[in-house]
Amino acid sequence: MLKRIPDFIDAELLWVLAAMGHGDELAVVDRNFPARSIALQTRSRRLVTLGGMDAPRTIAGLLELLPLDSFVAQPLAWMDPVDAPGAMLPVHADVLAACRAAEGRDIAHRVVARADFYDAAKRCFAVVQNSESRPYGCFILTKGVVFEAA
Repeated sequence: MLKRIPDFIDAELLWVLAAMGHGDELAVVDRNFPARSIALQTRSRRLVTLGGMDAPRTIAGLLELLPLDSFVAQPLAWMDPVDAPGAMLPVHADVLAACRAAEGRDIAHRVVARADFYDAAKRCFAVVQNSESRPYGCFILTKGVVFEAA
């Protein structure tokens, strides 16, 4: 056991987060996403599954350990609903609120068309799949720099 590590983060997920560098992206996807086939095409070829976790709790926990990138315009992305393009669904609003709370700042985001999201996820470092059941609960986080306190 380690201190201050969220209880759902295991050794494999810690490895993924530690192995990522500044600017690397992490796909955090819902239960309906084809996570295994996409993960096999990522840079690390890693899939981490988190049973019983929804998207906001997953992302809030991840952001306890890594910062979002402050050097890119939009360090958060999500899948655009096909049936309501451009709509911010409750799952999107909940994750955006979790990101703002974790970072203590406004977080700009980009919306990625469903078909393009699959390609974007393949370019990520790894895929984390949770049990989010709300539609379009798929996100991409860009890792920032961890600054040491002076």
